[in-house]
Amino acid sequence: MAPPAERTDAQVVRDVLAGDRDAYRLLVRRYGDALHAHALRMVGSQDVAADLAQEAFVTGYRKLGSLRAPERVGAWLFRILANVVRDHLRRTRRRHISLHVLPEIPAPQRGPDEDTVDADVRTRVRQALAKLTPEQQEAFVLKHVEGRSYEEIAAVMDLSVAALKMRVHRAREALQGLLKEFA
Repeated sequence: MAPPAERTDAQVVRDVLAGDRDAYRLLVRRYGDALHAHALRMVGSQDVAADLAQEAFVTGYRKLGSLRAPERVGAWLFRILANVVRDHLRRTRRRHISLHVLPEIPAPQRGPDEDTVDADVRTRVRQALAKLTPEQQEAFVLKHVEGRSYEEIAAVMDLSVAALKMRVHRAREALQGLLKEFA
């Protein structure tokens, strides 16, 4: 058997399915940070993000036997997380994206007035993002905050690239319209 670091995802999945429960920990180590980071961007709370990522891993473990492409287990886990996050957002009706998703723009020698304006802009953007559907939020964050490719996002969201591009486009248009309302 190959050392843990050298085992491919497909090998790890096969080992887990063959009864090696501890092998699943390797997948958690490989994908845990990325899943938690995405959940955090979507919900804005460290604790909730950790719970959602853990729920995704538990669901993944239970359903591992249904995975058709073991070499794509990372994308499959991400899709599970995306569904868990969407369900959470629907349940709580807390359509909110953390301010953490907005990049910090360093500005030397800023005055208090500039800080106030930036805080106001960030608040307006957060409010506008919160009005998008969870699916639009997710598509927008994956594309414009995390910088993922359309192909990667389409696989995660289980959409065609064309449908995803339309969703991102509509999210951008909705944000522009909402931001004009706030102006």
